[in-house]
Amino acid sequence: MDRAEAPKVLQRFTEGYNEAYRKLDPGVIARVESGPLAEIGNADMTTQSALTPGGNPGYPPLVLDDARFTIPKQAGWPKFFLADTRSNRDGNRWFVVFLRDGVKEPWRAAYLSILSPDKVPSFATDKDGYAEAVPAAKGKDPGLAVAPDAVSAAYTGFLRTGSGRTFAPGPRTTGLREDRDKIRRTPTFWTEFIDTPEAADGFPAPALRTSDGGALAFFTAHHRERRTMAQGLRPAITDPRMKALLRGDLQRSVTYTKVSESAVRIPKSSGAVVFLNRIESVTGVKGE
Repeated sequence: MDRAEAPKVLQRFTEGYNEAYRKLDPGVIARVESGPLAEIGNADMTTQSALTPGGNPGYPPLVLDDARFTIPKQAGWPKFFLADTRSNRDGNRWFVVFLRDGVKEPWRAAYLSILSPDKVPSFATDKDGYAEAVPAAKGKDPGLAVAPDAVSAAYTGFLRTGSGRTFAPGPRTTGLREDRDKIRRTPTFWTEFIDTPEAADGFPAPALRTSDGGALAFFTAHHRERRTMAQGLRPAITDPRMKALLRGDLQRSVTYTKVSESAVRIPKSSGAVVFLNRIESVTGVKGE
């Protein structure tokens, strides 16, 4: 990839993002986003269209500047690169991962992670300033505690069982399981959780080698939360955003379908994977 192209890709994304949220048009989102970010964007279009029919011309535009681009040398497809940017929304760094599936396909933003400045990693680069993409293909040893393409399965497995030491304790791992335990059984409802890893070609797990020999990796996971009411009770949804996504009849149970996108640091050889950011969003609600 030509370095001069990266700023143009970022500008095209921010222009398309702002247009989509002004018009609340999922077609515009589809032009500039893919993967988990597109799933979240499509759900946003649905919910916001229900709340503000006809669009939102007063939407405050997103500005991403002070961009630092990390571009790996890659052969074959898909390709990716990282834009580390400053946002007008807060004081954090916004990491946007752009993917391109083929020579005839445009660059689209697939992952967004929000990192505090002190969490921004240092990347390994060659003499020409290009980064190293960590191989995610099966059969290739990336020299890491866990391969990037295996993180999603490891994470969803941990959420189901709580076993293993792949991940460091924290709010997105042990803390999330503790939060779930509080609502698995209550006097008025019980909750089932189903977590599935992402293995589709359109949802790769891009990773970049860090200067300490580890890697910064991005991955997707899917989650379902089914809440069943006690006999004689019916589920109620008061959040207007969830109402906009609701399909089916609320009789005894409601199922929330969610997608999460995460940025993690994978250590070299051994050690625990550390979450730097995780964004989870509801993409569907079904009543039964």
